[in-house]
Amino acid sequence: MNFPENLRYSEDHEWVKIDGNIATIGISEFAQKELGDVVFIELPEVDDEIDKGDAFGTIEAVKTVSDMLSPVSGTIIEVNESLNDKPETLNSDSYVNGWIVKIEISNEDDLEELMNSKSYKEFIGE
Repeated sequence: MNFPENLRYSEDHEWVKIDGNIATIGISEFAQKELGDVVFIELPEVDDEIDKGDAFGTIEAVKTVSDMLSPVSGTIIEVNESLNDKPETLNSDSYVNGWIVKIEISNEDDLEELMNSKSYKEFIGE
């Protein structure tokens, strides 16, 4: 499996790309393989305030429905609307075109709890 080293990872299997105070968030390759074929995604609204650990949407796959939990606190500044029409992008391209939301981070301390690629691989037993 692929776990880009420029990303951070949460225990809930979201990846986070940090650019200044903006966090781009998606689900890891491990998560999308566990879910199976994604058939629907419920996205949050731009300008929604979110706390670390809060659900910001759901992913429906053939096998299950799962909440997406925010690895950081902040304000949602952008959502990947293309996933409404093509949720399967999460299976085929989870790290590039399969990003889900961008959040303006309000508490940089949240980043301290995220794992690097090596730690995440150990966490999932890879």
